[in-house]
Amino acid sequence: MLFIHCPHCGPRPEDEFGYGGQAHVAYPHDPYALSDREWAEYLFYRDNPKGTYRERWVHAAGCRKWFNAVRDTRTYEISETYLGSAPESQQTPVNQGASS
Repeated sequence: MLFIHCPHCGPRPEDEFGYGGQAHVAYPHDPYALSDREWAEYLFYRDNPKGTYRERWVHAAGCRKWFNAVRDTRTYEISETYLGSAPESQQTPVNQGASS
């Protein structure tokens, strides 16, 4: 079983977590000024890289807090987790991997 390191609770089994999508997606400054197409792009269009990807996760069966993780989409390996409040440019790694 894969264990994910929650920044608040420590390593926990992956079935305690929920996926929240791409991390560091900025909310539009004036959403009412967006066209329908621009709003749809904000809601539904996300990067889909092959490799390292920053994601949001929630510890749904634990502390119920959100955090970010860096996951390799090819191997599912989580190389680090960090608090969701940290800006992408100033992220603070909490761990250096998840164990299986």
